[in-house]
Amino acid sequence: MKLFLVVLGVTAALAAPQPQFQEIVTDYHGQIGIPEAARIKAAEAASDFDGSRIAGGSLANLGQFPYFGGLLVTLTTGGQSVCGSTLVTNNRAVTAAHCWRTQNHQGRLVLHVSGSATLFSGGNRVTSNNVIMHENYNMQSLHNDVAVIVLPNINSNNVIRPISLASGNNLFVGVQAQACGFGRTGDSWSGGITTSQQLRHVSLPVISNADCAAVYGSGPVIASTICVSGSNGRSTCGGDSGGPLVYNNQLIGITSFGAAAGCQRGFPAGFARVTSFNSWISARL
Repeated sequence: MKLFLVVLGVTAALAAPQPQFQEIVTDYHGQIGIPEAARIKAAEAASDFDGSRIAGGSLANLGQFPYFGGLLVTLTTGGQSVCGSTLVTNNRAVTAAHCWRTQNHQGRLVLHVSGSATLFSGGNRVTSNNVIMHENYNMQSLHNDVAVIVLPNINSNNVIRPISLASGNNLFVGVQAQACGFGRTGDSWSGGITTSQQLRHVSLPVISNADCAAVYGSGPVIASTICVSGSNGRSTCGGDSGGPLVYNNQLIGITSFGAAAGCQRGFPAGFARVTSFNSWISARL
């Protein structure tokens, strides 16, 4: 009887439906970055372009996020992709490692654009091919999705200024953090081009890693991940990769992944947790 009950229990467990986790985007350049760069370039040629993309966010004043840098990444194929970054010293910026290398694409040159509402013209523009990816970066799981860009010196002014790195063991759960970027304003390719002249930003609540893993599973969500809620259609979106998540004037996250299903579906967004990488980044400044 005991054997029968054990077998019955195992059979029932195997028959129970398994949780369906959301997939993340791993071919960033092919699926998002390259077409987004082409779309932004075409849109900037229109007189009503703003360069704004964050989904469900608000317009930002030039200089409101002086640490933000747009990235135009020239790939070894000759194509061009788009990402974001954060200036942390006058000659170093941090971004996502997947902005430089994915399974299908490799960066060759990065153009860092700061102090501008547009990517293809204006602002302070410097190039670099010196991108230091985390040695344990995993292109499939996006673990350790962090990179440091070595830049020529950039002078600080009222619209360009580095930000400090968060340190310590604060998990930031429950705080309202700010994200900004040039990424899409929605899941529609045709949406998001407005008549203003600014970047977009959005305030997002940080959630626990347990809540994030309930959506994505324990594959992409590890201790060095920090997640924000994507409720009410407010989130980072395609093209925002590598950009900042900021709380209390400190960088707490680097935009890493979102749901392949879309950025307005209410799913969380994942970032590299800066407190977990503070020592690694600081050693390369």
